[in-house]
Amino acid sequence: MTAPSRSGEIPPYREHLGPRSQYLRDIILGVNDGLVSMFLLVVGVVGGGVDSNVVLLAGLSGAFAGAVSMAAGEYMATKSQEEAIDGELALEREHFKFYKDRELDEVRDYLGDIGLDSAAIEAVVESAAEDDDVLMELMKAFEFGVVDDGRRNPLVAMVMSGLLFLTGSLPSVLPFAFIDDPDFALVIAAVGAAIGLFIVGIVKTQMTRTNPIKSGLENVAVAGVGAIVSYFIGRGYDTFVG
Repeated sequence: MTAPSRSGEIPPYREHLGPRSQYLRDIILGVNDGLVSMFLLVVGVVGGGVDSNVVLLAGLSGAFAGAVSMAAGEYMATKSQEEAIDGELALEREHFKFYKDRELDEVRDYLGDIGLDSAAIEAVVESAAEDDDVLMELMKAFEFGVVDDGRRNPLVAMVMSGLLFLTGSLPSVLPFAFIDDPDFALVIAAVGAAIGLFIVGIVKTQMTRTNPIKSGLENVAVAGVGAIVSYFIGRGYDTFVG
Protein backbone atom coordinates (compact mmCIF):
# COMPACT_ATOMS: atom_id res chain seq x y z
CA MET A 1 0.00 0.00 0.00
CA THR A 2 1.34 3.42 -0.97
CA ALA A 3 1.79 5.79 1.93
CA PRO A 4 0.10 9.18 1.46
CA SER A 5 2.16 12.34 1.51
CA ARG A 6 1.93 14.76 4.44
CA SER A 7 -0.54 16.89 2.52
CA GLY A 8 -2.78 13.87 2.09
CA GLU A 9 -2.30 13.79 -1.67
CA ILE A 10 -0.47 11.03 -3.52
CA PRO A 11 1.72 12.45 -6.31
CA PRO A 12 1.35 10.86 -9.76
CA TYR A 13 3.73 8.02 -10.52
CA ARG A 14 6.64 9.18 -12.71
CA GLU A 15 8.78 6.82 -14.74
CA HIS A 16 12.58 6.89 -14.52
CA LEU A 17 14.51 7.87 -17.65
CA GLY A 18 15.72 4.29 -18.15
CA PRO A 19 17.29 3.48 -21.54
CA ARG A 20 16.53 7.00 -22.81
CA SER A 21 19.14 8.55 -20.56
CA GLN A 22 22.30 7.31 -22.30
CA TYR A 23 21.71 9.45 -25.41
CA LEU A 24 19.89 12.36 -23.76
CA ARG A 25 23.33 13.73 -22.89
CA ASP A 26 24.26 13.74 -26.61
CA ILE A 27 21.06 15.55 -27.51
CA ILE A 28 21.59 18.28 -24.95
CA LEU A 29 25.34 18.65 -25.49
CA GLY A 30 25.19 18.53 -29.29
CA VAL A 31 22.39 21.05 -29.75
CA ASN A 32 23.58 23.33 -26.97
CA ASP A 33 27.16 23.38 -28.23
CA GLY A 34 25.95 24.23 -31.73
CA LEU A 35 23.72 27.01 -30.42
CA VAL A 36 26.32 28.59 -28.15
CA SER A 37 29.51 28.23 -30.19
CA MET A 38 27.98 29.28 -33.51
CA PHE A 39 26.16 32.26 -32.02
CA LEU A 40 29.35 33.46 -30.35
CA LEU A 41 31.19 32.97 -33.64
CA VAL A 42 28.78 35.08 -35.71
CA VAL A 43 28.60 37.74 -32.98
CA GLY A 44 32.38 38.09 -33.05
CA VAL A 45 32.53 38.23 -36.83
CA VAL A 46 29.73 40.80 -37.04
CA GLY A 47 31.55 42.82 -34.38
CA GLY A 48 34.50 42.87 -36.77
CA GLY A 49 32.43 44.95 -39.20
CA VAL A 50 32.11 42.55 -42.14
CA ASP A 51 29.29 41.89 -44.61
CA SER A 52 26.63 39.21 -44.23
CA ASN A 53 28.21 37.00 -46.89
CA VAL A 54 31.47 36.92 -44.92
CA VAL A 55 29.57 36.07 -41.73
CA LEU A 56 27.73 33.34 -43.62
CA LEU A 57 30.98 31.84 -44.90
CA ALA A 58 32.47 31.90 -41.41
CA GLY A 59 29.29 30.39 -39.99
CA LEU A 60 29.07 27.59 -42.53
CA SER A 61 32.74 26.75 -42.11
CA GLY A 62 32.45 26.82 -38.35
CA ALA A 63 29.29 24.68 -38.36
CA PHE A 64 30.91 22.02 -40.53
CA ALA A 65 34.16 22.01 -38.56
CA GLY A 66 32.31 21.91 -35.26
CA ALA A 67 30.05 19.06 -36.35
CA VAL A 68 32.97 16.94 -37.55
CA SER A 69 34.92 17.69 -34.38
CA MET A 70 31.95 16.82 -32.16
CA ALA A 71 31.22 13.62 -34.07
CA ALA A 72 34.84 12.44 -34.09
CA GLY A 73 35.37 13.30 -30.44
CA GLU A 74 32.18 11.58 -29.32
CA TYR A 75 33.00 8.48 -31.36
CA MET A 76 36.49 8.15 -29.93
CA ALA A 77 35.38 8.87 -26.36
CA THR A 78 32.44 6.48 -26.47
CA LYS A 79 34.39 3.73 -28.24
CA SER A 80 37.25 4.00 -25.76
CA GLN A 81 34.86 3.88 -22.83
CA GLU A 82 33.02 0.83 -24.15
CA GLU A 83 36.28 -0.98 -24.97
CA ALA A 84 37.56 -0.24 -21.46
CA ILE A 85 34.39 -1.74 -19.98
CA ASP A 86 34.68 -4.83 -22.19
CA GLY A 87 38.30 -5.25 -21.09
CA GLU A 88 37.35 -4.99 -17.42
CA LEU A 89 34.56 -7.53 -17.81
CA ALA A 90 36.91 -9.95 -19.60
CA LEU A 91 39.37 -9.60 -16.73
CA GLU A 92 36.53 -10.23 -14.30
CA ARG A 93 35.75 -13.51 -16.08
CA GLU A 94 39.39 -14.49 -15.55
CA HIS A 95 39.05 -13.67 -11.86
CA PHE A 96 35.98 -15.89 -11.66
CA LYS A 97 38.02 -18.76 -13.05
CA PHE A 98 41.07 -18.46 -10.81
CA TYR A 99 40.07 -16.29 -7.83
CA LYS A 100 36.38 -16.95 -7.35
CA ASP A 101 36.51 -17.01 -3.55
CA ARG A 102 38.04 -13.54 -3.57
CA GLU A 103 35.30 -12.27 -5.87
CA LEU A 104 32.62 -13.77 -3.60
CA ASP A 105 34.21 -12.01 -0.64
CA GLU A 106 33.90 -8.76 -2.56
CA VAL A 107 30.21 -9.47 -3.09
CA ARG A 108 29.82 -10.00 0.66
CA ASP A 109 31.47 -6.63 1.30
CA TYR A 110 29.27 -4.81 -1.24
CA LEU A 111 26.09 -6.36 0.13
CA GLY A 112 27.15 -5.61 3.67
CA ASP A 113 27.77 -1.99 2.74
CA ILE A 114 24.16 -1.57 1.60
CA GLY A 115 22.83 -2.99 4.86
CA LEU A 116 21.84 -6.61 4.16
CA ASP A 117 21.99 -8.96 7.12
CA SER A 118 24.33 -11.93 7.12
CA ALA A 119 21.64 -14.49 6.23
CA ALA A 120 20.53 -12.53 3.17
CA ILE A 121 24.14 -11.94 2.13
CA GLU A 122 24.98 -15.64 2.26
CA ALA A 123 21.85 -16.52 0.28
CA VAL A 124 22.90 -14.16 -2.50
CA VAL A 125 26.53 -15.31 -2.39
CA GLU A 126 25.47 -18.94 -2.59
CA SER A 127 23.40 -18.23 -5.70
CA ALA A 128 26.27 -16.27 -7.27
CA ALA A 129 28.76 -19.05 -6.49
CA GLU A 130 26.68 -21.50 -8.52
CA ASP A 131 26.18 -19.28 -11.57
CA ASP A 132 28.88 -17.06 -13.07
CA ASP A 133 26.26 -15.06 -14.97
CA VAL A 134 24.60 -14.09 -11.72
CA LEU A 135 27.98 -13.23 -10.23
CA MET A 136 28.83 -11.13 -13.28
CA GLU A 137 25.59 -9.14 -13.03
CA LEU A 138 26.34 -8.44 -9.38
CA MET A 139 29.89 -7.30 -10.12
CA LYS A 140 28.75 -5.20 -13.07
CA ALA A 141 26.44 -3.28 -10.78
CA PHE A 142 28.62 -3.06 -7.68
CA GLU A 143 32.18 -2.88 -8.97
CA PHE A 144 31.82 -1.25 -12.39
CA GLY A 145 28.47 0.54 -12.25
CA VAL A 146 27.53 -0.93 -15.64
CA VAL A 147 23.93 -1.36 -16.76
CA ASP A 148 23.55 -3.20 -20.08
CA ASP A 149 20.68 -1.07 -21.39
CA GLY A 150 22.67 2.04 -20.50
CA ARG A 151 25.66 1.24 -22.68
CA ARG A 152 26.25 3.42 -25.71
CA ASN A 153 26.86 2.65 -29.37
CA PRO A 154 29.83 4.74 -30.64
CA LEU A 155 28.37 5.13 -34.14
CA VAL A 156 25.00 6.28 -32.82
CA ALA A 157 26.70 8.73 -30.45
CA MET A 158 28.88 10.02 -33.32
CA VAL A 159 25.99 10.61 -35.73
CA MET A 160 23.78 12.17 -33.09
CA SER A 161 26.47 14.55 -31.85
CA GLY A 162 27.42 15.74 -35.34
CA LEU A 163 23.87 16.18 -36.65
CA LEU A 164 22.64 17.81 -33.47
CA PHE A 165 25.55 20.28 -33.53
CA LEU A 166 24.52 21.24 -37.07
CA THR A 167 20.92 21.59 -35.94
CA GLY A 168 21.99 23.87 -33.11
CA SER A 169 24.02 26.02 -35.50
CA LEU A 170 21.09 26.78 -37.83
CA PRO A 171 19.44 29.65 -35.89
CA SER A 172 22.73 31.56 -35.81
CA VAL A 173 23.82 30.95 -39.40
CA LEU A 174 20.67 30.95 -41.55
CA PRO A 175 19.70 34.62 -41.05
CA PHE A 176 22.88 35.71 -42.83
CA ALA A 177 21.88 33.71 -45.89
CA PHE A 178 18.71 35.79 -46.37
CA ILE A 179 19.40 39.19 -44.80
CA ASP A 180 21.97 41.58 -46.28
CA ASP A 181 22.22 43.83 -43.23
CA PRO A 182 24.55 41.96 -40.83
CA ASP A 183 23.31 43.88 -37.77
CA PHE A 184 19.67 43.04 -38.44
CA ALA A 185 20.61 39.43 -39.26
CA LEU A 186 22.42 39.28 -35.92
CA VAL A 187 19.26 40.38 -34.11
CA ILE A 188 17.30 37.57 -35.78
CA ALA A 189 20.10 35.12 -34.97
CA ALA A 190 20.08 36.25 -31.34
CA VAL A 191 16.33 35.68 -31.04
CA GLY A 192 16.58 32.25 -32.66
CA ALA A 193 19.55 31.20 -30.55
CA ALA A 194 17.90 32.44 -27.35
CA ILE A 195 14.73 30.47 -28.08
CA GLY A 196 16.78 27.36 -28.84
CA LEU A 197 18.88 27.74 -25.69
CA PHE A 198 15.79 28.25 -23.56
CA ILE A 199 14.20 25.08 -24.98
CA VAL A 200 17.40 23.07 -24.39
CA GLY A 201 17.49 24.33 -20.81
CA ILE A 202 13.94 23.08 -20.33
CA VAL A 203 14.69 19.71 -21.93
CA LYS A 204 17.68 19.30 -19.60
CA THR A 205 15.29 19.20 -16.66
CA GLN A 206 14.05 15.84 -17.95
CA MET A 207 17.26 14.52 -16.40
CA THR A 208 17.78 16.92 -13.52
CA ARG A 209 14.10 17.26 -12.52
CA THR A 210 14.76 20.89 -11.57
CA ASN A 211 12.83 24.06 -12.38
CA PRO A 212 12.52 24.24 -16.21
CA ILE A 213 12.07 28.02 -16.42
CA LYS A 214 15.10 28.69 -14.24
CA SER A 215 17.16 26.18 -16.23
CA GLY A 216 16.15 27.75 -19.54
CA LEU A 217 16.96 31.28 -18.37
CA GLU A 218 20.33 30.17 -16.97
CA ASN A 219 21.23 28.63 -20.32
CA VAL A 220 20.34 31.84 -22.17
CA ALA A 221 22.20 33.99 -19.64
CA VAL A 222 25.45 32.03 -19.93
CA ALA A 223 25.41 32.33 -23.73
CA GLY A 224 24.49 36.02 -23.45
CA VAL A 225 27.55 36.81 -21.35
CA GLY A 226 29.74 34.94 -23.83
CA ALA A 227 28.16 36.84 -26.73
CA ILE A 228 28.96 40.21 -25.15
CA VAL A 229 32.59 39.25 -24.75
CA SER A 230 32.74 37.85 -28.29
CA TYR A 231 31.23 41.02 -29.77
CA PHE A 232 33.78 43.29 -28.10
CA ILE A 233 36.58 41.01 -29.25
CA GLY A 234 35.31 41.54 -32.80
CA ARG A 235 35.02 45.29 -32.28
CA GLY A 236 38.54 45.38 -30.90
CA TYR A 237 39.84 43.56 -33.94
CA ASP A 238 38.03 45.96 -36.27
CA THR A 239 39.44 48.96 -34.39
CA PHE A 240 43.05 47.93 -33.94
CA VAL A 241 43.65 45.57 -36.84
CA GLY A 242 40.96 46.10 -39.45
